[in-house]
Amino acid sequence: MSGTVELLNRTLAAARAEDRAALVGYLPAGFPTVADGVAAAVAMIEGGCDIVEIGLPHSDPVLDGPVIQTADDIALRGGVRIVDVLRTVGEVHAATGAPVLCMTYWNPVDRYGAERFAADLAEAGGAGCILPDLPVEESAVWRAAAERHGLATVFVVAPSSRDERLATITAAGSGFVYAASLMGVTGTRESVGASAEDLVRRTRATTDLPVCVGLGVSNATQAAEVAAFADGVIVGSAFVKRLLDAPDTASGIEAARHLAGELAAGVRKRG
Repeated sequence: MSGTVELLNRTLAAARAEDRAALVGYLPAGFPTVADGVAAAVAMIEGGCDIVEIGLPHSDPVLDGPVIQTADDIALRGGVRIVDVLRTVGEVHAATGAPVLCMTYWNPVDRYGAERFAADLAEAGGAGCILPDLPVEESAVWRAAAERHGLATVFVVAPSSRDERLATITAAGSGFVYAASLMGVTGTRESVGASAEDLVRRTRATTDLPVCVGLGVSNATQAAEVAAFADGVIVGSAFVKRLLDAPDTASGIEAARHLAGELAAGVRKRG
């Protein structure tokens, strides 16, 4: 079975045709449990997310702030494994028909085997992989496997990335470019930061790929602000926080669904 990169491309193109940014939600697999994580991700799509990223929980998530680290820890203590991540991707895609990506650090993929991981992610119906810590110069093996199996390879760029570096990164990527809105780790913030708009502008000068902005977006106002200049708005910690703060899992899932609706309305306002 081939992966669903073309579905991802069509979804992003459809949002652009509607003159709006796509809404991309994130949730780590196995949080609060594998089954509840599937239900929460499905609710996020039903609530208004166009695309979902499923995180592969990691014991040393260097890009992630305390909220996602807490969720990762809960998932890891619950015994989550790569097979559960793939199951989550597959069940969310099957239930919604939406594009579902895996966001993971490189080490678990390398240990699992790049070819095997790409094949299994594609078999699950995955659309691609976001690899925040994989240097482009060391990515040839993965990119070849991903292309064979119909998967996007999404790289992360940051405000510190020089223009020449942006061109190198975007030339190697596919699907979309993940633009980190600021220097630092994931988490909700009062302001997304002016550096994000400049980063999107500089990134677009190097590629025709959609540029989606993440890190710091937590409410409809911020989503509208980012949607005014980006092709996609990525929200993770805010969804995780809704689940962490809820009195019970069912309430948390409904809170995630409600947040998706608020953010979906935000990306349609475009600032």
